[in-house]
Amino acid sequence: MAESFFFYDLETSGFNPRAARIMQFAGQRTSLDLVPMGEPVNILIKMAEDVLPDPQAILVTGITPQKTLKEGITEADFLKIFTEKVATPDTIFVGFNTVRFDDEFVRFLHYRNFYDPYEWQWQDGRSRWDLLDLVRMTRALRPDGIKWPVDTEGRPTNRLELLAAENKLDHTSAHDALSDVQATIAVAKLIYDKQPKLFTFLLKLRDKNQIAKFVQGTDPFIYTSGKYPSEFEKTTIVSKLVDHPERPAVLVYDLRHDPTPFAELSAKGLAEAWRFKPGNDKPRLPIKTLQFNRCPAVAPLSTLDDASQKRLRVDIETIKSNQAKLAEIKNWPARVLEALKLLDTAQTKRYAKHAPDVDGQLYNGFFDSADKRTMATVRQSTPSALTKLMPQFKDDRLITLWPLYQARNFPETLSADERNSWEQHRAEKLLTGDENSRFAIFEDQIQDLAVSGTLNDHQEKILEALQSYGKTIRPVTDDALQ
Repeated sequence: MAESFFFYDLETSGFNPRAARIMQFAGQRTSLDLVPMGEPVNILIKMAEDVLPDPQAILVTGITPQKTLKEGITEADFLKIFTEKVATPDTIFVGFNTVRFDDEFVRFLHYRNFYDPYEWQWQDGRSRWDLLDLVRMTRALRPDGIKWPVDTEGRPTNRLELLAAENKLDHTSAHDALSDVQATIAVAKLIYDKQPKLFTFLLKLRDKNQIAKFVQGTDPFIYTSGKYPSEFEKTTIVSKLVDHPERPAVLVYDLRHDPTPFAELSAKGLAEAWRFKPGNDKPRLPIKTLQFNRCPAVAPLSTLDDASQKRLRVDIETIKSNQAKLAEIKNWPARVLEALKLLDTAQTKRYAKHAPDVDGQLYNGFFDSADKRTMATVRQSTPSALTKLMPQFKDDRLITLWPLYQARNFPETLSADERNSWEQHRAEKLLTGDENSRFAIFEDQIQDLAVSGTLNDHQEKILEALQSYGKTIRPVTDDALQ
């Protein structure tokens, strides 16, 4: 089968893929020259009764939980459609910021429902790409033929709805997944038509092995990332410092900055300078992790023509000088790696204090082949067969997920004891913590929005619907029955 793009977008119940849920999935397949193929996909997914949405997110999307329950399908039913009709061989999944946002939600969706979290994006010739960094690099290096938006304060912005409006592209409803997909395809076609060489170059470079080869053989090079300032069009010149010790990645240094102030710092001092601190006026260590599997936008230094140098305010002599200074720093890579270890250790300790429940434990390890076979049995079982199934998992996560999977997707199959266990789970998840419980936070968020004075009539109705939904799914505790 020939390669094809599948442009997709999600609307979600919140912003954390470990806890929030996909409420709408929309997509459109196109050829590699961006001609639509077949009908678009547009599906609502039912909210489970042990999840509360973020009211602010619902005000943005306008999709209430009640709408998903009335018009949507379960996660298990959706994944059957996704596997059979969307994730076909040689599909290139692409969207606007999908690598950092949407792809994460899709991984957790697979994980919760006994699918391998990763195979959908690499097996059978499948791959992924992201239009956002292509847009950023096009604006930085080859902006001709495209109108580029700025925000209300005159700063460069690459928001999809503004980019579409500035170039008179069809985008009827921002934050509706299908409308966003159509706008994303239009933006992709705009760049494909106006700057085909850059489009094709980054498309071919999406593979992590190609990125690794490029980074290891090109120094210095151009790097575009959302981590860099808008005043420089999110683009700078970097030099590879050292391979990342645990990931398919390298650490790179932003050559706009003189490394001399950091040269004598110990590993602890480097870690302190590296750590982000809001409001800190001290220079932050300009080192970033470039991950090969996140489709980074990189290009040879030769791509930087005179117009781009002026636009990005890059002085090549300064770049060369800083690179020379970098090479002269003794034991620099070793100290940087030690600083990275200190930061990672601190992050691990913080993570342990706020460990997520089983739904958020995707990255706690891979599943072995025996568990994968059992996962397949679960997925392939009919609802009636699930009642007799007693899957023998080795991974504790799967053991915990099993009753949740059944209750969320096939509540009609639960026995009386299973229903009681499900209600106990919901009460523990939503009500534990008193004023800090998920339910208390949900109600406080609604109240804060209700008195904010910023809502229009439509948003007030959405908020009322959320209040009603909360009352409907609030677990009945023993105290409430007394």
